[in-house]
Amino acid sequence: MSSSGVNLKKNNDLPKTPTGVDGLDEITNGGFPQGRPILICGSAGCGKTLFGVQFLVKGATEFDEPGVFISFEESPSDLSQNVRSLGFDLEKLKAEKKLRIDHVRIERSEIEETGDYDLEGLFVRLNYAIDAIGAKRVVLDTIESLFAGMTNLAILRAEIRRLFNWLKEKGVTTIITGERGEKSLTRQGLEEYVSDCVILLDFRVIDQIATRRLRIVKYRGSTHGTNEYPFLIDETGISVIPVTSLKLDYESSNEIISTGLPALDKLFERGGMYLGNSTLVSGPAGTTKTILATYFAISSCNRKERALYFSFEESPSQLIRNMMSIGLDLQQQLQSKLLHIHASRPTLQGLEMHLLELHKLLEELRPQTVIIDPISSLMTIGSTSEVRGMLVRLIDLLKINQINAFFTALTHENDKRNETVDAVSSLADTWIEVQNEGKKDNRRRSLLIVKARGMGHSNNRQDFVINSKGIQFRDKEKK
Repeated sequence: MSSSGVNLKKNNDLPKTPTGVDGLDEITNGGFPQGRPILICGSAGCGKTLFGVQFLVKGATEFDEPGVFISFEESPSDLSQNVRSLGFDLEKLKAEKKLRIDHVRIERSEIEETGDYDLEGLFVRLNYAIDAIGAKRVVLDTIESLFAGMTNLAILRAEIRRLFNWLKEKGVTTIITGERGEKSLTRQGLEEYVSDCVILLDFRVIDQIATRRLRIVKYRGSTHGTNEYPFLIDETGISVIPVTSLKLDYESSNEIISTGLPALDKLFERGGMYLGNSTLVSGPAGTTKTILATYFAISSCNRKERALYFSFEESPSQLIRNMMSIGLDLQQQLQSKLLHIHASRPTLQGLEMHLLELHKLLEELRPQTVIIDPISSLMTIGSTSEVRGMLVRLIDLLKINQINAFFTALTHENDKRNETVDAVSSLADTWIEVQNEGKKDNRRRSLLIVKARGMGHSNNRQDFVINSKGIQFRDKEKK
């Protein structure tokens, strides 16, 4: 059973086991099927073993469910060392009797294919390990190693079925990892049919940008998301974010917040913007887009609200120095822990990975304001439709949490149509256009509110200058 969305109704008929992977419980509508086998398949290096380890570690530490890891490839010491960098202390869990690791060594030369070949030896070891610590979770890594060298398909299929049935009868929630086959999800082509849940992991490189993706191929007895979902492996383990657009059912606030510039606030009928608004500031280079973003960030901090500033072109040090030259002190906000600047090049990772990184920072920092400066840099790693799709998901994510969003976009003076502005202008609630015109020997800076949903605003272009005291509007707005 499947669903194209991720806001799924809880299924109370099928008991679920939390996965321990951020974001995956939402996609699976509550977790893995309790007491049933789950197949995690994919090519080498896609994260299958880490997936299993995190399932056991989170089960032991967060849900009080001991686990057993049966490895057919890595020794217990190698496995412990490999995941230690992610903060997973397997040795500690073993000492607390919350985890048991058993290495089953399989030699192809020792396998004799006879009608009597079976897995009784494995069942005995696995049964002892489960009973020794009262395990609720099990991982078998990987199933290909268990049946290495076997060519008798009748025996192979019979033993695979018997293994899955034995695990079901034991009542443990089991992850079985498998290598992807050429024409099937696994090399044997049978495991996906006898598993109650099948998840395919993929590791692809497009235009020199690597992305890991996850897809739920099937899930017996439960609705689930059917899209491909990017997942990230970092110092905290694996995390997934649903990428389908959320329904337009979020609440809209009537509360007004300041832009950080009193003169700009006056251009709006209610003296500022709505809380949870998404704002786009577009214009050519040197038209104060970053300065306006900085005012907005400082305004959030002055309200004692956290602000998250994504900078795709300037380092934190450079941004702080440049803003200080016009009297905007970002260092003070950083020291107060109310401002967090995250600086990186867009080409560091793909669009969805940026979205996932933002999602993780939202969970960690809980900001009330998010600034992305500039979104036009994202065009270097995706097409217009891809960038728009990413921004739709981002804006939905921010709106459902009533987080103020502020985007800047670079335009070019000779371009009548700009791809970035086209991608986001219809999504933004407020659109401000800034210009920088040269007249004779003078430079004229100006600002125009193109639109402001749900609020009256000035329709006149407002001139301003920049000096050591910041942005100064030249003349009062004429009604």
